[in-house]
Amino acid sequence: MVKVLIVDDDPDFCYALCRIVGRLGHETIVTDTLAAARNAAISSAFSLVLLDVGLPDGSGLDLLPDLKALPLDPEVVIITGAGDAQGAELAILNGAWSYIEKTASAKEISLALSRALQFRGERLKALGHDKVTHLNREEIIGASPRMNRVLDEVAKASACDAGLLITGETGTGKELFARAVHKNSCRGNREMVVVDCAALPETLGENLLFGHTKGVYTGADASRDGLILAAHRGTLFLDEVGELPLRLQKILLRVLQEKRFRPLGREAEIYSDFRLIAATNKDLDQMVEAGRFRKDLLFRLKSLHIELPALRYRGGDLKILARHYLDHYCEAQSIDSKGVSSDFTEVISAYSWPGNVRELAHTMEHVVIAALTSPIVFSSHLPPAIRAAVARAGFTGERTATGRLEQDSEYGNGPMPPLSKYRDNILAVHEKKYLKDLLSRSADIHSACKTSGLSRSRLYALLKKYGISAKQRKGAAA
Repeated sequence: MVKVLIVDDDPDFCYALCRIVGRLGHETIVTDTLAAARNAAISSAFSLVLLDVGLPDGSGLDLLPDLKALPLDPEVVIITGAGDAQGAELAILNGAWSYIEKTASAKEISLALSRALQFRGERLKALGHDKVTHLNREEIIGASPRMNRVLDEVAKASACDAGLLITGETGTGKELFARAVHKNSCRGNREMVVVDCAALPETLGENLLFGHTKGVYTGADASRDGLILAAHRGTLFLDEVGELPLRLQKILLRVLQEKRFRPLGREAEIYSDFRLIAATNKDLDQMVEAGRFRKDLLFRLKSLHIELPALRYRGGDLKILARHYLDHYCEAQSIDSKGVSSDFTEVISAYSWPGNVRELAHTMEHVVIAALTSPIVFSSHLPPAIRAAVARAGFTGERTATGRLEQDSEYGNGPMPPLSKYRDNILAVHEKKYLKDLLSRSADIHSACKTSGLSRSRLYALLKKYGISAKQRKGAAA
């Protein structure tokens, strides 16, 4: 017997669902609002959630992220209206296992629920609840529900040889996770060859990837193996694959299909047996639509896909990581480990960390140096840009609370935006403020990159996104 949570405000339909679930031998709990469902999901472990899209206090889809964040996230079956194709599509795209229509027969509903529970049983059996423990983490730190799910995906990717695409914001640790997959795979005792696609010149890219023979061009005094051959029997890691020029994308596609290539100046092809892992912080689907990335190459890259969560979504991992980097940099400075004040914890918890783990690591190095003679770190040891961003966010929060009527009137009688979009909008406001503050306190782009933990290309991309001129930096000409 398992527990099933039914979230629907139609009493008759809930009664019918309870009867169907009861005949399958399972226990049911019924709620009719998002708020009640959220409380029920936190207080009790459910194997299956039947979730209506249209609820009195919002869309059922808004509850999906909360359900997925649970330690043993339940399977979710979305309840849609008759012929609601868009609702069904949204359900699947938002992580639901399946959907049922309210007009479905008892037999159809029973079959859908049985399949969902069967899938859950197989999923839990496959995980074994100890795979993460036995996985060689390769310095991956964290135990939040989101991170445990990512580690489960790492374990699955390590057990096969299919192409893998790792996506995530700058600083989330894409190369670190790629190395974890490589080290835990059957190729772990061979090389993982890293190719920085952002630094790959279009004119020399083919030469670097495929190599050349002696004398093929002026200055080619000796034959040279390319990076693809260097990855033979190992892993080829294409970092920032979204930066790969279209011409090289076409050539690479054939290599991935055939595992054969021809070095410059050589007639015969060479075979290289490698596993491909690629990573990017870009939306490749959007790039395909814009004609800047090949659709057929994306299919090849995306046999498996791991999406790394931003640090702001990793809950308690933030404090664990901060402690780790504080200890690391204290050891590097040959000083004793430092205590952490409550105000320091409050500020780092309130900050959004747009540069993610990389920014956190650089920040903790700054803190250790700023607090070199102090046994305890305080919020005053944090960079001014971070403290200013948190202070501004707190002020904005107070204004929002006191101006609730104005905020409510923004939506009128229209639909509320999805929670994910609301979060993105809020994040965008604070990211823009952070970037302006960062530039005003930085002498040049190099120091801005060092402070924020962002790469130069990522920083320029964010500045362009928010319409901020790099000339706004400290000391720049007006």
